[in-house]
Amino acid sequence: MARGGGGSGRAPMTREVQVSKKISWLLRHGAEKEGLKLGPGGYVNVKDVLNNRNLKSLKLSFQELRDAVTDSNKQRFSMIPISEAPQSSDATPVDDTATTSAITFEHDESDPSNYLIRANQGHSIKVEEEGLLEPITLESELPSVVVHGTDYKAWPLIVSSKGLKRMTRNHVHFASGLPAGFRSVEDLTDDGEVVPTSIEPVVSGMRHTSSILIFIDLRKALEAGFKFWKSANGVILSEGDEKGIIPIEFFLRVEERKKGLGILMKDGEVVKELPAELARGGHGGGRGGRR
Repeated sequence: MARGGGGSGRAPMTREVQVSKKISWLLRHGAEKEGLKLGPGGYVNVKDVLNNRNLKSLKLSFQELRDAVTDSNKQRFSMIPISEAPQSSDATPVDDTATTSAITFEHDESDPSNYLIRANQGHSIKVEEEGLLEPITLESELPSVVVHGTDYKAWPLIVSSKGLKRMTRNHVHFASGLPAGFRSVEDLTDDGEVVPTSIEPVVSGMRHTSSILIFIDLRKALEAGFKFWKSANGVILSEGDEKGIIPIEFFLRVEERKKGLGILMKDGEVVKELPAELARGGHGGGRGGRR
């Protein structure tokens, strides 16, 4: 029998996917282990990233890294000139009276050491929210939709643990809308017709395989003292309570979207149980889900 016979049947990853996964792991989870220090805003020098042993095996060029940033369909990464680096909150203030005009300089665009890169969200390593994430407060314009997508198998675990857990990551992830092709129960008329909506489909914050949609009462959660943030690619995040949980009491409603079961929970109260055969099945997502 040939080596690998009877394998998973999955097509091999494209180079673009390999590069994206390697960069995501390094910037979100492995930076400290690999000796990379994340600066203000979660940025690290591009030259240090390219010289990392985990990327060297890919023989990744600076241009290919740039392409990975600009071509990411979920806008996972940001790259900026080092001159635009955010300042640490404890940095010494600049005396503006000593400067009469702005100082500008040109940098070598072919030199990776002149650039910084970061993952926009999804970290499990410690990184300060300030400079990386925009705080969402009661005084700001609140997103009209805050929704988390998960799967059938995860839903009973969420109910039993009385909320969404951030798991190994720093935050629970939410989208500010639904991906293209998704419909909420509230987007349909009694006759099943689609209600027009002005909300653009989101590109990040939810898996397209999600079968359970958990809508959050953001205002209620903020009033209760929970912190929420928005990443550069539009993902909404919260570290939850002291146990890393967004409690069920802040679940505005929960919908099943594939089998026509409709609303499972409303205002934190169970409306309909998920059939046991569905709860035993499903793939991916996890208790807190991952984006």
